[in-house]
Amino acid sequence: MSTPVVVMGVSGSGKSTVTAALAQRLRVPFADGDDLHPEANIAKMSRGEALDDGDRFPWLEAVGRWLADHEHGGVIACSALRRTYRDQLRRHVADVLFVHLDGSPEIFQRRQAGRSGHFMPPSLLASQLATLEPLEPDEHGLVIDVDQSVDAIVDQFMTSDRP
Repeated sequence: MSTPVVVMGVSGSGKSTVTAALAQRLRVPFADGDDLHPEANIAKMSRGEALDDGDRFPWLEAVGRWLADHEHGGVIACSALRRTYRDQLRRHVADVLFVHLDGSPEIFQRRQAGRSGHFMPPSLLASQLATLEPLEPDEHGLVIDVDQSVDAIVDQFMTSDRP
């Protein structure tokens, strides 16, 4: 692997699980971008408040530093919902590959309902879906449907004609 990968998508898309499985298959380091959030961000989301761009900037910088530290291979989960957020990450590693885990709002809602102990409450899903800007044709990335097993998602990545 010659470039790091960001597994992106809304809450409930399976970013953390897919990131760990993909990193294991590729035999590269991995991280969950949620672990890089400042405490203030976690507290805000725990209260059901959506982050604004000012909240996201330092977090995205931390994710970007992780990418730069793993510029020759690594996988990190990060929502990266807007083009400007992905642009911020690309300033750290220009050729980072984005894998957008996409699906229906119903799938994400069902997955969120089935998990416990996560600081992101299901009430914020609507704001994330409203914020989401899908990958554009000029972005280095691919879209994978989440309505399949983790192994099938990883297999699809491994067999894809990655840009």
